[in-house]
Amino acid sequence: MMNCCGLRSSQEEPADSPTDDSAAPQSPPNCAPPCPSEEVLTHIKSRGPMLNCCGLRSSQEEQGTMVNCWGLLTSQEEPVPLKSVEVELEVRDHVATVVSTLNYKNKEDKPLEAVFVFPLPGDAAVCHFSAKIGQTEIVAEVKEKQKAREEYDDALSSGREVFLLEESDQSPDIFSLSVGSLRPGESASIRLEYVTELAVQADEGLMFCLPAVLNPRYQPRGSEDVCIQVTSVPASLVPYSLSFSARVSSRHPVSKVESNCPLDALQYLNTEQTQATVKMAAGHKFDRDIELLIYYKDAHQPTAVVETGQTSVKPGSLMGDQVVMLSLYPEFPQAVMSSYPSCAEFVFLLDRSGSMAGSRIKNARETLLLLLKSLPMGCYFNIYSFGDCYEHIFPKSVEYNEKTMEEALKEVNTMGGDLGRTEILTPLEHIYSQPCISSQPRQLFVFTDGEVENTEDVINLVKRNSGSHRCFSFGIGKGASSALINGLAKEGGGHAQFITDTDRMQPKVMQSLRFALHPTVVDISFKWDLPKGVSVTALSPPITALFHGQRSLVYAQLTGQSSEAAEGCVTVKYSLAGHPSQNQLHFSLKPAEDTGLTVHRLAAKTLIHSLEMEEGEGGGEQDGEVKKKVVELSVQSGLSSAFTAFIAVNKSDGEAIQGPLVLRNVPTPNSSAGEVEVAMHGHGVFSHSEGFHVFHCGSIGHQLTPREDLLQLVSLQKASGCWVLDPALAAALGKTSREVENTKPSAVKHRVWATILALIWLHGLKMDAQEEWKLLAMKAVSWLRAQNASCVTECVEAGNALLGCSVQKDALGL
Repeated sequence: MMNCCGLRSSQEEPADSPTDDSAAPQSPPNCAPPCPSEEVLTHIKSRGPMLNCCGLRSSQEEQGTMVNCWGLLTSQEEPVPLKSVEVELEVRDHVATVVSTLNYKNKEDKPLEAVFVFPLPGDAAVCHFSAKIGQTEIVAEVKEKQKAREEYDDALSSGREVFLLEESDQSPDIFSLSVGSLRPGESASIRLEYVTELAVQADEGLMFCLPAVLNPRYQPRGSEDVCIQVTSVPASLVPYSLSFSARVSSRHPVSKVESNCPLDALQYLNTEQTQATVKMAAGHKFDRDIELLIYYKDAHQPTAVVETGQTSVKPGSLMGDQVVMLSLYPEFPQAVMSSYPSCAEFVFLLDRSGSMAGSRIKNARETLLLLLKSLPMGCYFNIYSFGDCYEHIFPKSVEYNEKTMEEALKEVNTMGGDLGRTEILTPLEHIYSQPCISSQPRQLFVFTDGEVENTEDVINLVKRNSGSHRCFSFGIGKGASSALINGLAKEGGGHAQFITDTDRMQPKVMQSLRFALHPTVVDISFKWDLPKGVSVTALSPPITALFHGQRSLVYAQLTGQSSEAAEGCVTVKYSLAGHPSQNQLHFSLKPAEDTGLTVHRLAAKTLIHSLEMEEGEGGGEQDGEVKKKVVELSVQSGLSSAFTAFIAVNKSDGEAIQGPLVLRNVPTPNSSAGEVEVAMHGHGVFSHSEGFHVFHCGSIGHQLTPREDLLQLVSLQKASGCWVLDPALAAALGKTSREVENTKPSAVKHRVWATILALIWLHGLKMDAQEEWKLLAMKAVSWLRAQNASCVTECVEAGNALLGCSVQKDALGL
């Protein structure tokens, strides 16, 4: 039979033979179960008998005993050695330091090695790794990755206790922790520390995410066709516990902290409410990533933090000099922000792999409805979808009008999560092969759950084409790759958003559409004004995108001292819609207190990432030089990278560990959409209207949900922005056709009346969803102005009376 990895033992039948594997856990449709890469196989095959967690054969399996495919227990129910994970989060303004403690215990009668593959945020800077065995603490060193692996294997073979932490070669948001030669009955405590920036959300909250879910990452066809080694189990079967606590401090008061997981009450530590602690309630089920939303009062203002260097390191080096972190919040002129442009090419790329099935693809279809209704007349657009293969609605981008919008919505309505695996590289290559349209800047929107292994190839492709477009990315669901989603937006000059299965996709997507409709900011430059004797070296790559009110972080190294003014100034210059603009920030050169080396580490990680992106572009000797720079910087700053790893060896005197070493792969919770769309038989009927499914109430008496009635009204809007006065609109407004027609002022045209009614209904009854309909309402207002309609005041008064609202004319923008 075919084993859980798709590898066949010598006794197994050919791959196309029918099997009956109903007793074994089943993988989601169209998805291959997790399995190790060839490099991983080569690296671990020499380590003796092992638990079969990834489709590898143990000595018992060769004799015909089936081992549990999920990798939780062997058939003899041998235990997993990881017992608990403790996470402590410290947030200072918009930077987080995370300390994770992993507690292991070998309850078996033989020495073992435990391997745990787990996710971290893609931009995390891992800065500390240590192990404590009994009273002995071993602090790891950063070394070149291959040397660290060789040292690890040498220590294992000599019977020493050894620990290895390394970043995956395929994706920077996956790490592997190997705990070697744990003696029978012995415990080990692993301490892992990293720092990361917190992303600003649409509602101005700061998002911290602790990834707890790791899904398989798939290679494209034609490559090795295997996936990163992930030993995973259903969330309910994770055999270790998790505790989580957070401490938040800021110069601004903490207004609230929210989470997708149950929290204990927020505890303030001072009367100013600038410091607070919170803990996760007991009983986390590992069925989701842990998300924390932190809100400060009046926090989003430009700031600068200067951090002093290490006294033990010579000045002139990154870790020896001061480093400044600038937080910029550009404010664009209101005249530019209020205009509604019509020049752009919008390309939407939607993941339709098996893991998108159920509520995810339904949510995506609704989002595309809002997007298509909100596009400006005169722009161009196309929609691609992908899985094993890719499809597009039009052979090339077409002009947006009523006909093309209806055709697209009809196709969108049939889309399901039914195209197999997640292979995004090929459709992206096709999109970039299409010539750009003159005077229509390309805006690419990518929707994916991010379960791909060739992350670096995808991001490099976007970077190579960054001069011809902006890329806005959306990570959907639990376990979406932060490295992929953030990388797409960063290299594509766009904006990244993460949407969990409990989030509403539409507000975040519509925020990104507003960003895409803003004029592109060009010619971005920085001018530094520093005291005599102080020079500056940029550590961040050149900024390619600025968005109104959105934070941009910039790191720079300050070399030298000055006895003069203790203040610096930086001016950000750029061109917006043909007009030169600038923002200025004055800051103190006095180092901030109690920041440790957080800013230095984040700056070093930014520089390391930039160098890693360079590696692979030049080839030959240039790649070797870049790798050498990365290794030197990684070792100097004590941070992990693609070319280095943390290694800790217990070199204390003691007996070598005897006996064969057994490998235990520690499982990570996985997630699959696993949901089935249920037709609403018996409660109403879906019918095609305007090329999209609209729910109509029938005589059965089904009451529309607030979500359904909003989508019903939106689906009736024309591409031009107006609504038509017909029975469908009356039903969407909750009125009869006679009521709507009889209250129309006599001198007013039907479409003008219908459009004003729709706007009143949105403003009067759907303000809680304004982020979703704001752009299509702007389009409706533009259409009304173009009509030079008379009696607008009379229409608004009559519409309010009909709908039971009290919306003012100026609130509608008329």
